[in-house]
Amino acid sequence: MKTKAKESYRIRNWNAYDAALKQRGSITFWVDEAVIQQWHNEQKTGRRGASNHYSEVAIATMGTIQSLFHLAGRQTEGFLESLFTLMGIDLAVPDHSTLSRRLRKLAVELPVVPKTKAVHVVVDSTGVKVYGEGEWKVRQHGVSKRRTWRKLHLGVDEATGEILAATVSSNNVADGEVLPQLLDNIVEEIAQVSADGAYDTADCYDAIDQREATAAIPPRRNARIWQHGNSKQKPHPRDENLRRIRSSGRKRWKRNSGYHRRSLAETTMFRLKTIFGGKLRRRTFDNQAVELFLQCAALNRMIQHGKPDSHKVEI
Repeated sequence: MKTKAKESYRIRNWNAYDAALKQRGSITFWVDEAVIQQWHNEQKTGRRGASNHYSEVAIATMGTIQSLFHLAGRQTEGFLESLFTLMGIDLAVPDHSTLSRRLRKLAVELPVVPKTKAVHVVVDSTGVKVYGEGEWKVRQHGVSKRRTWRKLHLGVDEATGEILAATVSSNNVADGEVLPQLLDNIVEEIAQVSADGAYDTADCYDAIDQREATAAIPPRRNARIWQHGNSKQKPHPRDENLRRIRSSGRKRWKRNSGYHRRSLAETTMFRLKTIFGGKLRRRTFDNQAVELFLQCAALNRMIQHGKPDSHKVEI
């Protein structure tokens, strides 16, 4: 039996990509001159009591350093203190309790390069561990009641790999419930939304239709037509997808609709977990959400600084 040869790719910009990979580990890449200048909070709240001494930039930087280098709270504090000493900078560092207290109210804005045309958004979610026993104990004794996780929902630009929107939920929230909120957080014009069968719901199609975008969502295997041909209403996009699948096959529909590009969302999840470990340090939901948003923002900065430009090699 003849097997299909595995496709091979080669990177065109290896020198630039290699330099970008090394730059990710540089402290000066994360603590630059702009961060130092904005370290202290210069704005007063106008309310009774003392205003925050450290700016949101300082809290975000400290939280990013902690996630990136997998440090505990006090270790992060000592790490930045020693770094400022070596740099000859006379700046105080927030203590770990200040970081934990301020983190839950931190507003994280994902850095995204402005787009000149409508984007193709690929959507997916992944589970992130919070606490619980190790994998060995789970295999031996089963899952305990304390074991839980959070779900990170991402909307990714298919062309650049940037995270356009992120939402965090508990593990009992279905993927389709989050899609409308995810699309609301994307300011760019959307041309197409590609997602797996978990998003095959009326609410998801309505949210995509409101953005005047094309929906590339495979209907379930036992799917039925929602609006039949004798209906006076406009044909539903989901029914149109189902009819194309019945006429040409699911495999060809996925190829023609560009659905296979949805796998890039899974690539983004893999990058995120590989770099940051796939585990959360925080114990409250709000802090856990901000921790994940900071990771998403850091990943966008890495992608913007340099990503591989690969092309298929003919065998």
